[in-house]
Amino acid sequence: MNHRLLMIEDDRNLAAMVSEYLGDAGMIVTPFYAAIPGLQALEQEKWDAVILDVMLPDFDGFEVCRRIRSYSDIPILMLTAKGEEMDRVVGLELGADDYLPKPFSPRELLARLRAIIRRHTPGGLNKQNKSLNFGRLEIDSQARQVRVGGQPKELTGHQFDILEAMAHNAGLVLSRDRLMDLVRGEELEAFDRSIDVHISRIRAAIEDDPKKPCRIITVRGSGYVFASKQDGSESL
Repeated sequence: MNHRLLMIEDDRNLAAMVSEYLGDAGMIVTPFYAAIPGLQALEQEKWDAVILDVMLPDFDGFEVCRRIRSYSDIPILMLTAKGEEMDRVVGLELGADDYLPKPFSPRELLARLRAIIRRHTPGGLNKQNKSLNFGRLEIDSQARQVRVGGQPKELTGHQFDILEAMAHNAGLVLSRDRLMDLVRGEELEAFDRSIDVHISRIRAAIEDDPKKPCRIITVRGSGYVFASKQDGSESL
């Protein structure tokens, strides 16, 4: 299957290089060089993922990401300036699935795109097609949906995978590196803050009081533990 990717990037040389490389890998890339035409195309056609630069001539990629997330859960990979940690954190907080700092390896871009598209596809990770239940919290692996008390909660594909990985390891303390390894299948730097941002977003969706979490608990200096007993009952 040839995946259709929408790329919003004002550097035409970079867009051409990415289009050629990903094209050789069986992906069809359509570049747009400003935010407005890119957003218009996203609404008018069907796409499998978005490659989104932060710096754009009309308005920045953060605003584009925010607008996309207001109506779509399409996978978004943001391109950020090298060393700009805040760009990565803001992008993830706004709902981006992943980020890649410039300059980047086209091979790594391809790998990350395949990963977020696979995570977004129902059954793409070949997880057991059943629901995990923790009190009022239900994690539906087949439909890739999360519900609390029967009410659906919005998570990005990457956030769903983090939550699901934690649920499958309920009661165990998972370091940040271990969590990212479970989800991405690759090692990340120990001080990568993206996992903390995702956990914060997940808590906002599933906790009754995100400031006093009872489902995902921080273990200072070690990582996080997903409570096996929630709402007064054990997991099912």
